[in-house]
Amino acid sequence: MSASLWPKILPVVMLAASNIFMTFAWYGHLKHRTATLFMVILTSWMIALPEYMLAVPANRIGSTVYSPGQLKAMQEAITLIVFVIFSALYLGEPVRWTTLVGFGFIFVGALFIFLNR
Repeated sequence: MSASLWPKILPVVMLAASNIFMTFAWYGHLKHRTATLFMVILTSWMIALPEYMLAVPANRIGSTVYSPGQLKAMQEAITLIVFVIFSALYLGEPVRWTTLVGFGFIFVGALFIFLNR
């Protein structure tokens, strides 16, 4: 892979990985409702640290080829994909067509940010 492709691809990979961590930090505790709120918050903070260690450099690297708006739109689109998979596989929630359509509209909206490049 050429060196010029790394700034385009690496942020996507890093944002996907960071979103996996953050989704667990924000929603993973829903599977453990007996845990105290203090423990849930503490655990979420510990999970969020690796997320920040991926997201911050991803945005720094990505800013060499993407605008801040494009990076944010990319992150939101990745979040939707990660959340649907997480919700189905980890939380055991059914994937409803209405959720997919709603997230699809958001995803399409995020894509519009890339049209003026």
